[in-house]
Amino acid sequence: CGRIAVFRFACPLAVAGALMLAACASTPPAPTASLQAAQQAIATAERAEAGNFAAGELAEARAKLASADTAVKEKEMVRAERFADESRANAELASAKTSAAKAKAVNDEMKLSTGTLIEEMERSSGETP
Repeated sequence: CGRIAVFRFACPLAVAGALMLAACASTPPAPTASLQAAQQAIATAERAEAGNFAAGELAEARAKLASADTAVKEKEMVRAERFADESRANAELASAKTSAAKAKAVNDEMKLSTGTLIEEMERSSGETP
């Protein structure tokens, strides 16, 4: 008789505990680190003038960050983290494209300057190519 009383008390308690654990586990915490990384990557891209060289990627990064914020408000933390990670990746792509475009511009300018310098040297020495 004693075993049945313990079982009647322990079983509902165990079920209640399991339900409480499941409730806590169902909503993961907000992806704060991912959101901050995305915001930082966007700020870095903006400082690098990505709006002039990779406007599409920068706009996509901003849109994904807005989607991440919306997902957090809707308590969709897994989705929020995915959007935040995609936002960071797009912002980093914008920064990389901006760096590449700036490097190409410098390279093109150096080629032009070198060509002008060669022409001046040839003119000064009286040589023709």
